Amino acid sequence: MAIKKIFNKKNFYITLISFALCFMFFTVMENIALFSESIYTINNNHHNLSLEFPLSLQVVEASTTNHEDNAEDVLMVSAFGLPRRRVSVTSLDEMKVIPSGMTVGVRIEFDGILVLGTGQVTDSDGQIHRPSDGILKPSDILLTANGEKLENKNTLINIINQNPEKIQFTLKRDGNIIEETVVPIRISEDNTSKLGLWVRDSTQGIGTITYINPETQKFGALGHGVIDADTKSLLPIGSGTIMQTSIKNVREGQRGVPGELVGDIQRENVIGEIKFNNEYGLYGILEDFSTCTSKEPIRIGPQNSVREGPAIIRANIDGTTVKEYDIFIESVNKILKNDLRGMVVRITDPELLARTGGIVQGMSGSPIIQNGKLVGAITHVFVQDAARGYGIFIENMIKQERLF
Repeated sequence: MAIKKIFNKKNFYITLISFALCFMFFTVMENIALFSESIYTINNNHHNLSLEFPLSLQVVEASTTNHEDNAEDVLMVSAFGLPRRRVSVTSLDEMKVIPSGMTVGVRIEFDGILVLGTGQVTDSDGQIHRPSDGILKPSDILLTANGEKLENKNTLINIINQNPEKIQFTLKRDGNIIEETVVPIRISEDNTSKLGLWVRDSTQGIGTITYINPETQKFGALGHGVIDADTKSLLPIGSGTIMQTSIKNVREGQRGVPGELVGDIQRENVIGEIKFNNEYGLYGILEDFSTCTSKEPIRIGPQNSVREGPAIIRANIDGTTVKEYDIFIESVNKILKNDLRGMVVRITDPELLARTGGIVQGMSGSPIIQNGKLVGAITHVFVQDAARGYGIFIENMIKQERLF
């Protein structure tokens, strides 16, 4: 009997240890899966990156002739001595930029026509058809129709009303160029044809300019991409402009309902051109950056310099006046991916809390400054707590300048 008890106790501990080891293994693997594939540092700045057992780092490639003469190293993150993930570490030249915080109007003309959805068409006999169902999909970008470039919705309407027997589209879907054919439904009463298709060719709103490079007049804004509200996809930019805007009202954010800046967009006062829209924000060229800020350039602070603690943001919540407001950086995520959520910030400034309730739509892109350096930008608000939100590290925005 005693031998059996000892044996059962031994099995219990073996099972417990095995469970603990498995838990540790899968936790480590999960963390490595989240580990960022790229890290950006600033030349002449120390960047400490240390990992605890069982993780380790090793340089597997090194180069000093990377894009724009910036150095790049490739590290290998290992777990239990086994290589698991390659991580590129790129050193950017030290630079000064102007933190803006100015709210501007944004107008984007799409490169093609964005499909929002499909619907039904009733023909002259009362029969219901859905001609585009299963052929065209939400988020498709229609580029040409019957060989003609689609500049806007009117171009497509004119092609349809020529009453062709079929319309052959060239379109972009999930990054691939494909062709699809749709047969229009003829409506004899008004001599038109219909595809049962909901589309959009442009959008307009307001956002905040994060920084301006005084040497190139390039700007970065929003800190996150412009997403279509219906399809949840990045909007394809054919052309775009930014315009002067005056904030007229603030809809205060509440639990579960994001607030919003309400602005008067001065469409005749175009101050810049948008070059592209990606997951890190809007980027382009300003014609006159004096309209967006009167501040002097400051150095950028790499992610390794960001600390939990007090900081400020610049925001425009009234008219065209940019003011500084107190925030607190609650946490800093220096190695895990999801570049748009590098830090969690909390609004602490009493005036800003009283006016907006915290972070509201239109404030995305508000520059975050800590210890006199531009370290990032506001990107998202916590819907259940408007005083808190996410921020992006500034180098993840600065690196986009290489693309144009």
